Amino acid sequence: MSDHRSPPPAAAPCLKRPRPSSQKGGTLIAENVIDLVTHRRLVCDPDGYRPAECLNCHHTVLHMHERRIRLLMGDPEAMTVDIAIYRCANCDGVWRVLPRFVARHLWRSWQVVEAATSEGGAPPSQPKIPERTLLRWRERLRSQASLLVQLLATSGNTCLEAVVHALGIEAVRSALVAAYASRFSSLPGTQLASFSALIHRLGPGLRLM
Repeated sequence: MSDHRSPPPAAAPCLKRPRPSSQKGGTLIAENVIDLVTHRRLVCDPDGYRPAECLNCHHTVLHMHERRIRLLMGDPEAMTVDIAIYRCANCDGVWRVLPRFVARHLWRSWQVVEAATSEGGAPPSQPKIPERTLLRWRERLRSQASLLVQLLATSGNTCLEAVVHALGIEAVRSALVAAYASRFSSLPGTQLASFSALIHRLGPGLRLM
């Protein structure tokens, strides 16, 4: 029997742009930093988030450049966090390091985004997300994940290859997140953060949402 279902909508262009190879610097995700307490301890220490090397030129000396305030709208724990920024002593590449729980480009923590886009929605105690913003997030999660499927399929990791094998090239992003969370036992509230960090590591610049 033929499958007459319509293919999922294409992903927004901003989700499919990798970091240009000519770009000096960019964003790094500290995947082991999953809570605000750990982040505050590390960001106060110049060595806390210091990268081992520059991803542009592989020089091993990076100086603390500055700290910038990042807004976390509607977050129950903190409205802002400080973000550590380093500069390479060799190529002048500038690297900002985000803790895993901060959603890149969304101005919120991943916990807030996941709660808002979950089937039950955010709890009443959480500040209301604007309807237009919530609609955009949900549309992105329902969009094609073909580029992400290819990224995982060619990662060389047999567990990641198994995640995408059953889904197929037309999988949507939410299905990919759910399959990854099931395979690696990601806890509720951490699933978007875990998968987004993985995608950014495998394909720097690529975004889940």
